[in-house]
Amino acid sequence: QDQLKESGGGLVQPMGSMRLSCAASGRTFSSFAMAWFRQAPGKERQFVAATNTDWNGVRTYYADSVESRFTISRDNAKNTMYLQMNSLKPEDTGVYYCAATRSFHVASMTWVTEYEHWGQGTQVTVSS
Repeated sequence: QDQLKESGGGLVQPMGSMRLSCAASGRTFSSFAMAWFRQAPGKERQFVAATNTDWNGVRTYYADSVESRFTISRDNAKNTMYLQMNSLKPEDTGVYYCAATRSFHVASMTWVTEYEHWGQGTQVTVSS
């Protein structure tokens, strides 16, 4: 069974750092584009970052709210994706989900419906 499983969430103080991991099992996701989304209480799930490999190499994309603070990366040998989060703010609080898609389009990469595979999420709380 194909699965994505997030880990690394928890409680962190404002301006702190945290690294999330997304481990894939059941199939190799190296040919898939992958992304991170987050969902705050009472709000819709929002795009955070994505990574894709095209003819020109590895590309990364970020939401404006996390640009320069978050870094998405992946280790295909370990079938794992990461999200390094620095300078965390209280508004970064939420459940973080990893997602994967076989068919990636920049124009729709922020859409939840773009992705076929999802993890169960990991809670990140930024609070003093």
